[in-house]
Amino acid sequence: MLCKIIPKKCIACGLCQIKAPEIFDYYDDGIVKLVDSEEKEFLVSDDLPTDLLEAYRACPTRAIELKK
Repeated sequence: MLCKIIPKKCIACGLCQIKAPEIFDYYDDGIVKLVDSEEKEFLVSDDLPTDLLEAYRACPTRAIELKK
């Protein structure tokens, strides 16, 4: 499964970092990024980590996408 972040949709609400701090971080302006990476997407197993799924569900603007 592919997890993709879309910074243009991010409103810097902080929910993804609260739900999955080992996956999501922020630039200085509060916009989402991946921890220790400038990439915008990464592969995850089909058995999604609970914290990633919670962050995906919590994002009010759908700045996090999950695709098979």
